Amino acid sequence: MRTCSGSAHARAALAGNPSDGYGGAVLAVVVRDFGAHVELTAAPELRVDPPSELVEAAVRRFAPGTRARLRWRCDVPMEVGLAGSSAIVVATLRALAAFNERAIPVDELPEIALAVEVEDLGMAAGLQDRVAQAYDTLVFMDFSGAVPVYQPLDPALLPPLYLAWRADASEPSSVVHSELRARHADGDAAVRGGMRRLGEQARAARDALLDGDHAAFAQALDRSYDERAAMVALDPRHVAMVETARAHGATANYAGSGGAIVGTEPEAAWRALERQGCRVVVPQV
Repeated sequence: MRTCSGSAHARAALAGNPSDGYGGAVLAVVVRDFGAHVELTAAPELRVDPPSELVEAAVRRFAPGTRARLRWRCDVPMEVGLAGSSAIVVATLRALAAFNERAIPVDELPEIALAVEVEDLGMAAGLQDRVAQAYDTLVFMDFSGAVPVYQPLDPALLPPLYLAWRADASEPSSVVHSELRARHADGDAAVRGGMRRLGEQARAARDALLDGDHAAFAQALDRSYDERAAMVALDPRHVAMVETARAHGATANYAGSGGAIVGTEPEAAWRALERQGCRVVVPQV
């Protein structure tokens, strides 16, 4: 019986987020601790197990005539900003491509995955998650020109990181994105200026890594959070996480738009965050 599979990892934004949908730039990395996996087995008709609108929408867009049983799983913590939904879509597309013997160029995979969520399911999202997952590494992304520019980087350039979240403080990323899109479209000066400055922080973070300047890299993470805080009201539970990390000598930025935070050490910050009820991991990148 013919079987094909596809996988995709979680994603942590490091700097510049969420300017990817607003002509900015971002630096993001995949987190190999978590991911989605999809397995296709030939069958008389399409069956998705368990049912998933994300998986079904990916099939409709990429290979609507597929006759197979799709079994999927995802252990990405949901609704904390670690790109679980896009991981499911990207994993599904990879499995479908293998099953239907259709190659997807790495630079086209993010566009297809984004279309599944935005055009087919009406979700608010940007390219960042899908680009990191398509290239499956650390990626600098510049969206300021007519055509996005993607620069994969060696994850070994990164200093030690921590990743923290609270399951009881999750928030769908669409909550933040919907408000920002509306304000940006209305010409809100705070949002437009903030997105430009966020892009500058992503470039600063990229340059710092290439120069081996971990202090400047850490500063770009902190400043990315500060720019976000200046643009939009933040959940007090998320703010408390950032303030706790900073109070113990760590840097901190949102890892996405759901409440997870990412930053540079020290270990003292991990312990303080755990006492606050967070789960903390040293991400495998």
